[in-house]
Amino acid sequence: MTPDHHVLRKPALQLRVRLYESIRTAHLERARDLQPASILYRVKRYDFEDGLAEGLDLVRVGPLSGALLIGRSSIETLEINEPLMLSSLLSTSLALIALRVRRLLGGGRTTVVTYAIGNSDPFADGPAQRPRTRLRRRIERTLARQVWDRVDRAAFGTSAAQQTYQSVLGDVNIRSNALLIPALPAPVPTATSSRRIDGRVIFVGAFSERKGIRVLLEAWPYVTGLRPGATLTIMGKGLLEDSVLAVARLFEGITVEIDPGRERIAEALDEARVLVLPSQPSATWREQVGLPIVEGLSHGLSIVTTEQTGLADWLMSHDHTVVADPASSPELAVAIVQMLDDNRPVSEILDSLPSRDGRLAADDWMFSRTPTITDLAREYS
Repeated sequence: MTPDHHVLRKPALQLRVRLYESIRTAHLERARDLQPASILYRVKRYDFEDGLAEGLDLVRVGPLSGALLIGRSSIETLEINEPLMLSSLLSTSLALIALRVRRLLGGGRTTVVTYAIGNSDPFADGPAQRPRTRLRRRIERTLARQVWDRVDRAAFGTSAAQQTYQSVLGDVNIRSNALLIPALPAPVPTATSSRRIDGRVIFVGAFSERKGIRVLLEAWPYVTGLRPGATLTIMGKGLLEDSVLAVARLFEGITVEIDPGRERIAEALDEARVLVLPSQPSATWREQVGLPIVEGLSHGLSIVTTEQTGLADWLMSHDHTVVADPASSPELAVAIVQMLDDNRPVSEILDSLPSRDGRLAADDWMFSRTPTITDLAREYS
């Protein structure tokens, strides 16, 4: 079934619509807590779980079919992928053109909102770029700027994202609103200190170079040399699975669980004291937030990570550890041991978190029907 096939049945959209380039399990889990909305998407990610999609208003569309569907609708608020997500620029631009045409034909004005966590410049010149690549980047920058100018409300999930957008695209339009709402979790109700295992470290995520699993494995002998008895739980899957399992067989105290379920991950987080996510730099990718970091914080864990995450500033200011050299196994080991030795109370970490999840709070604000001063100025100008 092709994406455009879905438009033939002309599904009725809700007044709130989310236009996503791709959709994954995390979107499905969060959708039930966000403001109710139709979700238009182009592709499913590898971790899409069909069972979680039940009961959600999901419509698979292509760039053109999505724009036509939006243009024919009566939606009041449209959430788009952030403008620096280049893979979604075509779909977003066509959707905004459709809204403009609808307005010219007498339709109402749609509020456009976006949640931004991008913290790297996608237009940065790479080594020896070909003329075609440079031309494409200039076109994409122009489109991104036009999309950015059309956004009515932009919620930044990290200070790094806010700084990146100001540097790359400038401030939001004078008639728009922007707000920093850190992508921090609310505490998990079951998070207590009663089940913690002394010396337990956990890694959750893809077994890939960019998530730093190789650096962590290289660091582990240093950790156990400094902190005998420390144990490591590794949970996830990925291309480096064979390497992870091979190293685990060499060292006592390393446990590997391949692609565990959500409930099992939650149990393991409740048992650990330190979560490690040593994200690595890449020419085409940078850790925007790091879902394992968010989950670890919600369970009251101390965090060890690198400067790649957009939450680095917040983590450093709240006594977690951000290593300066992401490739240094000894530095990572020292940071892990320091966090284990500090043995911070779970309650102290949980008390630093907001009472409402930051992503949900951002959604409340983006989809709020309460007008702001700039909303009123736009309405009466």
